[in-house]
Amino acid sequence: MRIGHINVKVMDMAAALQHYEKVLGMKTVHTDADGNAYLKCWDEWDKYSLILTETDQAGLNHVAYKVEKETDLDELQQRIEASGTATEMLPEGTMPFTGRLLKFNLPSGHEMRLYATKECVGTDVGSTNPDPWPDDIKGAGVHWLDHCLLMCELNPAAGINKVAESTDFMMNVLDFNMAERVMVGPNGDIPAATWLFRTSTPHDIAFVGGERMGLHHFAFFLNDWSAILKSADVMAKNKVKIDVAPTRHGITRGETIYFFDPSGNRNETFAGLGYMAQPDRPVITWTEDQLWRGIFFHSGEESGSFTTAYT
Repeated sequence: MRIGHINVKVMDMAAALQHYEKVLGMKTVHTDADGNAYLKCWDEWDKYSLILTETDQAGLNHVAYKVEKETDLDELQQRIEASGTATEMLPEGTMPFTGRLLKFNLPSGHEMRLYATKECVGTDVGSTNPDPWPDDIKGAGVHWLDHCLLMCELNPAAGINKVAESTDFMMNVLDFNMAERVMVGPNGDIPAATWLFRTSTPHDIAFVGGERMGLHHFAFFLNDWSAILKSADVMAKNKVKIDVAPTRHGITRGETIYFFDPSGNRNETFAGLGYMAQPDRPVITWTEDQLWRGIFFHSGEESGSFTTAYT
């Protein structure tokens, strides 16, 4: 149905909590016996969407997507294993407040989990005669975890294209749809990046080619351009390292800021529907010569290490 949560590694839990609570406006809802912190945005109704795990390096542990019914997990397990990918069904309670989890690795190597059940606690404004926002919002006041972008190994000369393999898996096995893609190479026939969706927004997950697999960023939704500018002010006040100042994407048409948490994990605040993504919408293709216009529509120019720095 949608992205459910992301589990990222941080090197300083206290600094990470300060960042995600004070800058982004999330709330810590649980800390488990291993010290993992579970956080929630104000406009989410499930128990949590972000898990922080303290380690000696940054990066991704796993990303999880929510399915509609428990029986979907059994059906999807059969489909995934039939595709040649090994799975493991983790029992209820493996993660707090969550039912069974179907665990597997994407062709890119990233760990993904699917689940159907997580404790529903409601949004911070409730479901009866709600206000448009709660009174105790902090920082940028992000609404919800929106999407993630995963870096995949891409080396056409060696015959390696994990972008294409992961895209095919998501579309053919998990029934994702493609909204946009970047095609490169002498004949313009090598997929270097794809944006895929299950909801009605331009992407719930994206894959981009690089030297190695990793986490490029995970993004939180804001309403509009003014909210994006406010989030930039919040970051400046808190001396957050901003990677890309407020701008617009050509790809997805989203309004954006990219910045880093204290461990170096790239975050994004992302605003605007962009367009309505539907399965019958024609796929948008960006050519190699217009790549940077697609990424940063205003300047059309490469921004530092945007495609090479990731965890």
